[in-house]
Amino acid sequence: MIALRKPKIVILGAGYGGLTTTVRLQKTLGVNEADITLINKNDYHYETTWLHEASAGTLHHDRVRYEVEGVIDRSKVKFVKGTVTSINREEKRVILEDGEYEYDYLVIALGGESETFGIKGIKEYAFTISNVNSSRQIREHIEYQFATYSSEEEKSDERLTIVVGGAGFTGIEFLGELGNRIPELCREYDIDQNKVRVICVEAAPSALPGFDPELVEYAVNHLERKGIEFKIGTAIKECKPDGIVVGKDDQVEEIKANTVVWAAGVRGSSIIEAAGFEAMRGRVKVDPYLRVPGHEDVFVVGDCSLVINEEINRPYPPTAQIAMQQGALCAKNIAVLVRGQGEMSEFVFDNKGSVCSLGEDDAIGVVFGRKIWGARAAFMKKVIDNRALFVIGGPSLVLKKGKFNFL
Repeated sequence: MIALRKPKIVILGAGYGGLTTTVRLQKTLGVNEADITLINKNDYHYETTWLHEASAGTLHHDRVRYEVEGVIDRSKVKFVKGTVTSINREEKRVILEDGEYEYDYLVIALGGESETFGIKGIKEYAFTISNVNSSRQIREHIEYQFATYSSEEEKSDERLTIVVGGAGFTGIEFLGELGNRIPELCREYDIDQNKVRVICVEAAPSALPGFDPELVEYAVNHLERKGIEFKIGTAIKECKPDGIVVGKDDQVEEIKANTVVWAAGVRGSSIIEAAGFEAMRGRVKVDPYLRVPGHEDVFVVGDCSLVINEEINRPYPPTAQIAMQQGALCAKNIAVLVRGQGEMSEFVFDNKGSVCSLGEDDAIGVVFGRKIWGARAAFMKKVIDNRALFVIGGPSLVLKKGKFNFL
C-alpha cells in the first residue's frame, strides 16, 4: 500500500500572526495530516507591543521574549532557526541563508520593517524600536548619555536631548515610558531634570492620528506635565549625526540631539516585493481568505497583509490584535484545504478596541466602544497583554511572562 504524501505547510515568522497560525494548526491537524515547519530568524518570539518599555529601560529586555519551542508541539511542528532570503513562488520553495524548504501551503508572517519615507539620514543616524536588540541598544545608549554627561567637565546639552520622530502608538507609548524613566536616571546620575529635553515631532496635525480627540488631548496633556515637548504639524526634513532638521510651513529649525528615535512608520517585508507578489509598501492586499490574489497556496498575515476597512475605505492599521485574528482564521482555512472538506471562512476583523499606554500607571483607550483613561485604562492594557500570552502559550506562559502589577 502506497502512503499518501503529506502536504507541507511552511510558516515564515514567529510573530503574533505566525505563532498564532502555528499553535492553532498543531491543535487542529493530526501528526499524520501534514508536515508543519515554522521558520524564524530567532529562536524566540518577542512581544512587539512591549518593545517601547524595553527601549526606555522600564522593562528588562528578557521579559519581552520567550522561546518559540516552549509554546509549540515539537511532535507536530518542526522549528527552524533561519533567515529567509527569498521566496521562489514558481517552484514553491523558500530559500534561507543556509538551506531551502519546499511548500504546498505557505504562510508569510514576516512582520514589518521601518519605513523612513525617504527622509535623509534616518537609516544612518536614528534608532528604531523594531526588535529586542534595537530596544537594548536604545536603552543602553540613553543611559550612556546620562552617565557621560554627569562625568563631563564641559556639559553638553545635546547629550540630554532626546528626539522621538512620530506621535503614533509606538511614539506615544515610548514617550510615556520615558516620562517615568528619566526621573530615575536623573536621580541615579545626579542630574537636574530641567536639563533634560524630550521632543516629539509629528508631521500630522494631531498626535495619535485617527484616535478619539478627547483622549488624544488627555494623552498630550499628561505627557506635557512630565516635561515632553510636542512639535505637531512639523516634519523631519533630515536626520544628522548631531540631531535633526525640522520644518513647519516656511520655517526650518535645527535641533541638536545625541539621541533620535524614529517611530513614525512601518511597512511590510521587502522579501514579498522581491518575490514578485503585487504589494504596496511590502504589504499584500489579501483576498477574503487571507491569500495572495492569484496564489491560492500562499497566505499572508500580520504586518505583511493589507485588509481594507470597508467603512472608511482605508486599510486597518497593523496591530497585534488583527494579526492574531488572522492567524486563527489562516490555520482554520489551511486545515480545510489539507482535509479537502468543508468551506473556507472569510476574514472579518472583530475590533475589540485599542489601548495606548502612557507609562505603567496611565493609559487611554477605546474598548468595546467605550472610552477609558487613567488607571482603569492602564489596568486594561495589562489584561490585553496577558491575554495575548494566554492565546499562544496558555496559563503557564501568562504565569511566566505576564504583567501582574495592577496597582
